[in-house]
Amino acid sequence: MGRMSSPTSSQDRPQAHRAGFACFVGRPNAGKSTLTNALVGTKVAITSNRPQTTRHTVRGIVTRPDAQLILVDTPGLHKPRTLLGERLNDVVRTTWAEVDVIGFCLPANEKLGPGDRFIAKELASIRRTPKIAIVTKTDLVDSKTLAEQLIAIDQLGKELGIEWAEIVPVSAVGDKQVQLVADLIAPMLPESPPLYPEGDLTDEPEQVMVAELIREAALEGVRDELPHSIAVVVEEMLPREDRPADKPMLDIHAFVYIERPSQKGIIIGPKGKRLKEVGIKSRKHIEALLGTPVYLDLHVKVAKDWQRDPRQLRKLGF
Repeated sequence: MGRMSSPTSSQDRPQAHRAGFACFVGRPNAGKSTLTNALVGTKVAITSNRPQTTRHTVRGIVTRPDAQLILVDTPGLHKPRTLLGERLNDVVRTTWAEVDVIGFCLPANEKLGPGDRFIAKELASIRRTPKIAIVTKTDLVDSKTLAEQLIAIDQLGKELGIEWAEIVPVSAVGDKQVQLVADLIAPMLPESPPLYPEGDLTDEPEQVMVAELIREAALEGVRDELPHSIAVVVEEMLPREDRPADKPMLDIHAFVYIERPSQKGIIIGPKGKRLKEVGIKSRKHIEALLGTPVYLDLHVKVAKDWQRDPRQLRKLGF
């Protein structure tokens, strides 16, 4: 990352400003995206109670007077079953090696399992990066269960030779301890001026975020039928011409890709009702994100077995 910084003598600034990257890791559904959103204070990473919906590296940016924390949201690491899975895992490992701090999210309401151990082993092999264990969803358990979980995590670290820089319980939903996570991570970041202008919340291109919002709305009602055989591509986003400056309108044309013709009916629904709902729902979120009225044009297309086809994966942005 090339960055410009002006030479300042150390006397000028009592407390050096820090800036850097952190990523939250953990099994699917461990609360990573919810925590990112709570820290950034805006819906940035896509949260859904569907595992593996965060496909892109979404960065949330937390700007404080003393530090700027850039959150890189990696997809969940899991045992790959498809080519897409393998690609995701490669992305995860390179990300881990490049960030300044790793937060390992473990839900308080589930005992440590093989999935957690799998990730912890991978973490143990990345020696240099400081690691914080973050116990999420503490609002769902009593204090005895929480204490047992904290001890289990401490043990897991000892067993695998991971030295936790911190072990922190949080509830992002109840906003408990969320700022504490930022307070703990900030001193671990390198001294640096801010890397992003204040007011930036994410550096994802808007088109990718819009596609994610549509994808989230499309997954909403079809939980079990189409776990992740949906990809969304925003073909174009154009300001509507001949609109007065104070009443702009953005035209968005997007395709929802599925793997098989039989899935088309599920997405479109009887008489197109479902697709219409997806449009209404995602349009609300998109308008909130972009701060402008939107006309959303959605079409469903079949891209045969895209999860297993390298050419399609490239076209769909993976």
